[in-house]
Amino acid sequence: MSDQSSGLGRPVEANAPRLVVLGDSLTAGLGLAATEAYPARLQERLAAAGHRLHIVNAGVSGDTTAGGLRRLEWALDGDVEMLIVALGGNDGLRGLPIDQMKDNLGEIITTANARGVEVLLAGMEAPPNFGEAYTAAFRDVYHQLAREHDVVLVPFLLEGVAGVLNLNQSDGIHPNAVGAARVAEHLWPAVESLVLRRASDDGQ
Repeated sequence: MSDQSSGLGRPVEANAPRLVVLGDSLTAGLGLAATEAYPARLQERLAAAGHRLHIVNAGVSGDTTAGGLRRLEWALDGDVEMLIVALGGNDGLRGLPIDQMKDNLGEIITTANARGVEVLLAGMEAPPNFGEAYTAAFRDVYHQLAREHDVVLVPFLLEGVAGVLNLNQSDGIHPNAVGAARVAEHLWPAVESLVLRRASDDGQ
C-alpha cells in the first residue's frame, strides 16, 4: 500500500484504477464528514464486493456544469476508468439556460468517452419556481444525453431522499449521513453493473 489518498481519507494502491465522481456540494458532502458523503459509501460497497477500484471525490460546493467542465482535465488525470457525472443542480437553482447545461454535460461525456472512460450520468431536478416548461426541459436533458451518447443514466441522484425530512440536513437540500447512504444505495446497482461490464470487456 502507498501513502497516496483516494480523497476519502484512506490509503490506496498506487496503481489502482480510479472512479471519479464529478459533482457539486451533494457529492462533496457539504455538512458531512468525508467518510459520510455518498462517494465514500460507494467506496465501501466496492471494497466489500472485492472490486479493485478507488473513488476520487471531485465534488465542489456551488459548482455548475460549466465549472465541472473547466475542472474535467484535472478530474481525468491518472488511471481513470469510470466517471460519475452528478452536476446540474446549481444550474437549475440559478435558472441557467438549459441548452448551455446540455452542451456542458455533453462535452464532459464526449471528452471522457474519447479517453475510454465509462460514464454514468446522474440526473437532477430543477426547482418548480422557474415554471413547468423549464422543469420538464431540464429533466429531459439527461434523458437526451443518455440516448445521444449511449451512457448509463440514473434519472435522479436524490431519488427517495429529496424532500424527506429525516434524510436531509436542516437546509432541506443536502442529505444527512443517512440520506447520503441512501444515495449510494440508489447508485450502487448502476455502478456495479458498469464495473462488471468494464471487467468483462477487459477480460478480467
